[in-house]
Amino acid sequence: MTGTALAADAWPAKPVTIIVPFPAGGGTDAFARPLSAVLSHNTGKQFLIDNKGGAGGTVGASIAAHAAADGYTFFMGAVHHAIAPAMYPKLDYKLDTDFVPVGLISSVPQVIVVNPQKVPVKDLAGLLDYVRKNPGKLNYGSAGNGTSHHLAGELFKLQTKTFITHIPYRGAGPALQDLMAGQVDLMFDGLASSATHIKSGRIKALAVASDKRAPGFPDVPTSIEAGVPSYQVATWYGLWAPKGTPKEIVAAMQAELKKAFASDELKGIWNGLGANMPNLWGDDFGKFAASETKRWGEVVKASGAKLD
Repeated sequence: MTGTALAADAWPAKPVTIIVPFPAGGGTDAFARPLSAVLSHNTGKQFLIDNKGGAGGTVGASIAAHAAADGYTFFMGAVHHAIAPAMYPKLDYKLDTDFVPVGLISSVPQVIVVNPQKVPVKDLAGLLDYVRKNPGKLNYGSAGNGTSHHLAGELFKLQTKTFITHIPYRGAGPALQDLMAGQVDLMFDGLASSATHIKSGRIKALAVASDKRAPGFPDVPTSIEAGVPSYQVATWYGLWAPKGTPKEIVAAMQAELKKAFASDELKGIWNGLGANMPNLWGDDFGKFAASETKRWGEVVKASGAKLD
């Protein structure tokens, strides 16, 4: 038996770090924390979340890309990292060559949410009517320049021929706090990070950007039902390992993820966050991420989105 196979048999022999490249309270956190808790319980070793926010998630990605490839550091990135190459041309890492794709963690539709005190509209048609009568009066918060929140907003403006001012933050968590506090008017958020606040009534969901209603949110119409049928945007989250991580350890992590996803606990949490359970692993996940990089590069070019 080889040394790496022996190491994989004993994995994890110590705590495992999952780098989350955004501050606590965002969509990545909403999935990473319950997942890490189940992995910790199942393996008997701690899976620790290390939040490293900044620059649309690229600071944490860079740290992860340069981490030791020993199977004790993983990176939980998102659709934002497929957008980043078009927005940040001088990145010091490449998603497709500096990481090993492990698997898709979840996928949720974007949701258009407003502060109901600041933007007292009943539906998406009401929002569009208000924005067209008051161009530039409303603003939207995002998790940062080049994130899916930013590009989802620019795509919405492009497709509806409207103007809403972009306010970038250092993560969805801080942006959501300011949305609820009335500092920003609306967000094009991943449903996972908005879910609990929609259910509490602190923010109002106008539409999910998909062709079917989200699990756990049967009352929120789709963008098709709300009158903007071309607006289809999903936020997905995935796990990568630094390049050079032994393939036996990657396989062991995939086996643990599959075991975790089969649990009633995670199935319930994912449903509550409006997410479907994923089934995309290894190279197939890598190909999906590459196709998303191409797709979002075209959106950046068409919308003229820039770093604010």
